[in-house]
Amino acid sequence: MLSSRARYATRAVLDLSLLADQGPIQIQDIASRQNIPVKFLQQILVALKMTGFVQSRKGPGGGYSLAVPPQEITLGAVLRAMDGPIAPISCVSVTKFSECGCPNPEVCALRVAFKDVRNVMSEVLDQTTFAELAERQRQNEDGLSKSFDFVI
Repeated sequence: MLSSRARYATRAVLDLSLLADQGPIQIQDIASRQNIPVKFLQQILVALKMTGFVQSRKGPGGGYSLAVPPQEITLGAVLRAMDGPIAPISCVSVTKFSECGCPNPEVCALRVAFKDVRNVMSEVLDQTTFAELAERQRQNEDGLSKSFDFVI
């Protein structure tokens, strides 16, 4: 399960992706649209800045924006930056491998199953960019607005 930090980080990056052409965005605006506590969002944006996903500008007209185009940021990269490895158990992690304590790791069927889970999750997350997510969001919002288009 994703931490709140990772969930909020992905929502913040999606918000910035949707508004990438509008320049720096105020933290209060992101927090309001995404229903994220401002204090928590400040911490998350600092972490995203340190990992190179966002940049900030101070002063009038300042705020946060993406440091790289949304087509270069994957969902997997943001999740790893916030929560670490995507592997469901440590013995199948590529970057943070450690034994899980099972009695016979060489023949452990659970390890094989969890490795399959890790591989499928990583494939989807690493191939999904925030540009694609922003486009899906726009399409979903367009579809929702059209489904309620009626005259009385």
